[in-house]
Amino acid sequence: MTGTELLMNITPQESRVALVENGILTELHLERTRRRGLVGSIYKGTVCRVLPGMDAAFVDIGLERTAFLHASDVAPVEREELCNNGEPPRRNETISQLLREGQELLVQVIKDPLGTKGARLTTYVTVPSRHLVLMPNQGTIGISTRIEDDATRSRLRETMEALRGDLAPEHGFIVRTAAELADDAALRKDVLFLKKLWDTLQENAGNCPTGQEIHADLPLVLRIIRDMVGVDLERVRIDSRETWQRVREFAERYIPELTDRIEHYPGERPIFELFNVEEEIQRALERKVELKSGGYLIFDQTEAMTTVDINTGGFVGHRNLEETIFKTNLEAAQAIGRQLRLRNLGGIIIIDFIDMQDEEHKRQVLRALDRALERDHAKCQICDVSPLGLVEMTRKRTRESLEHLLCEPCPTCGGRGYLKSAETVCYELFREILRETRQYDARELRVLASQSVIDLLLDEESSSLAELQEFVGVPIRFQVEILYQQEQFDVVFI
Repeated sequence: MTGTELLMNITPQESRVALVENGILTELHLERTRRRGLVGSIYKGTVCRVLPGMDAAFVDIGLERTAFLHASDVAPVEREELCNNGEPPRRNETISQLLREGQELLVQVIKDPLGTKGARLTTYVTVPSRHLVLMPNQGTIGISTRIEDDATRSRLRETMEALRGDLAPEHGFIVRTAAELADDAALRKDVLFLKKLWDTLQENAGNCPTGQEIHADLPLVLRIIRDMVGVDLERVRIDSRETWQRVREFAERYIPELTDRIEHYPGERPIFELFNVEEEIQRALERKVELKSGGYLIFDQTEAMTTVDINTGGFVGHRNLEETIFKTNLEAAQAIGRQLRLRNLGGIIIIDFIDMQDEEHKRQVLRALDRALERDHAKCQICDVSPLGLVEMTRKRTRESLEHLLCEPCPTCGGRGYLKSAETVCYELFREILRETRQYDARELRVLASQSVIDLLLDEESSSLAELQEFVGVPIRFQVEILYQQEQFDVVFI
């Protein structure tokens, strides 16, 4: 497989879309029928709590957890509603001046619920179409930074200023990258469509109760097609005939140049298995990533940040140590760029490259990392190598990582990644027996524990157990509980 392809695996329970570049999986998007992503959805919400100390508010939009709205995400429209003295709203208003408990407002989800955190909201509502993004009640025109040609930018700005003045003077628009080659008629059509859609949304919001979804973004398969702007897709393969037909109809209407490249995959062998995507997904859930040279990366994802450690492993190089380290770091930079996209890791990311002495080597490794992230749709910011030899970077996070989507914390260790050793549990059990026998009188003690703990007690710790039994003066019996984890035990008095 060469070029860039989209592979779509569709089942009634979930939709999975893989972006494959030159035969290598670089992005995976997943949407489950029971738990669709919320980013882009518009709700009618109620402010249920204002938090001056955080300069934010919690808003009930009908989800399991209340959503979070920061003062900086309150749009001018909401601010003007509260400024009844005729003066323009001030930019330094506190959340208490902007919102009040019980207030109803239209909000849009900008971040899905992540872990224990609720969704992140904004009242700067935007509604996208193929070529444009509508910004209601904002009188500005923006042009995508990916449109670099100055003449094209000027043409688009002039066209949009004229269209906005004629059709929607009260609204603002962002011109998307897809509009680079669009003619005036296509832009006019989008302006009319978005204006009509916004009027409908406002009408629906006025008629429905709070905690109700007013507008949802497109389903995953159509959203991916719409947003693959600027990507030269060679082919789109879909293993569901019904979805293939739906995507083709969508493309014919909005992206006609892509229609002929959308194919139905009828093969009996699963499409993800055929192109080794399933195997790559399994690897993306592991901590360790092997490099071709023999080195490896270790990814650790925590609540606060993600850390990446680079090791030379079995790579011994050919010339000298500095050259070995440099080549390992160069290969690691490329692999990290791909893994961040594939695992969808966001927030603060700390990369511990192997220490380099040569300043030019450091610059080249940073450039390699920058190039590896050029095709990433998420916004990234990379800092220089710190005095401790670390590279700090951020990657915009709007949805949960692949690990959080596909996995859950281990019920045995609670997500720590470690269990107390059988020896540690034995000594805890000894202390519990001493504590209990000092407080209560008993004729016999029965210890309920896992097989591994009881085996250790009766074997290597048998002499310590005999001393303890003699000291407390009470017989101790043991019972293996097959459902107990290694850390669990009970001491029962008889």
